[in-house]
This record gives sequence, structure tokens and C-alpha cells, in this order.
Amino acid sequence: MKFPRDAPKRKVIKALESLGFKIVRVGNHISMVRENPDGTKTPLTMPNHDKVRGSTLRVICRQAGIKREEFLDAYRKA
Repeated sequence: MKFPRDAPKRKVIKALESLGFKIVRVGNHISMVRENPDGTKTPLTMPNHDKVRGSTLRVICRQAGIKREEFLDAYRKA
């Protein structure tokens, strides 16, 4: 399954929040962090645009260590 082409920002944020990420800062970019069970933190940064491109989502997920299916499942439920 492919990433959505132009995903609404609000839906992407909801999907990421359901995966354990919390918004820590909003400016030109949205910074999110997930606290992991082992005490480490996983940072994530995405552009603060109304729509997020599929290629951008792919990079965000790769950098944050989120599997494609895991994100798409959360995105469908958001």
C-alpha cells in the first residue's frame, strides 16, 4: 500500500499521536517526540503545511523508525 499523495496535516498528526508521538514545538515545522519504553526518545520533524506529500511522509517515517504498514494503519484509523 502506498502513502497518501497529499495527506491533510491534522490527520497525519492524529496518526502519529496514536503511535505515541507528542507535539513539542510548532513553528515553520512541527516537532514531535516519542518516549520509548527503554527511556530513549525518538524525535520527528515535519513541515507545517496544510497538506503533507507522500514522499515527505516516507522520509518522516524512515527517520522515526516507523514501518510503512504501521503508519498507514494508524492513518486509516485517524
